[in-house]
Amino acid sequence: MKELLEFLVRSLVDEPDKVSITEVKGERSVVYEIRVSLADKGKIIGKQGRVAKALRTIVKAASAKSGTKAVVEILE
Repeated sequence: MKELLEFLVRSLVDEPDKVSITEVKGERSVVYEIRVSLADKGKIIGKQGRVAKALRTIVKAASAKSGTKAVVEILE
């Protein structure tokens, strides 16, 4: 799952070397924290949050197969 999210985020940004995704596991959920350069943050969020919403939807659908809940956070 982390690899999928990392591939998607790296393909969207101008500086793929500065992409960092941290996976924080809980009992029944997983939180993916995305960190990108400040210049690329707008590209990950998108107009009115559409790109961020699409990333969350993809991760949520993929995690539903494994029976866990996944949350995507975009951090500075």
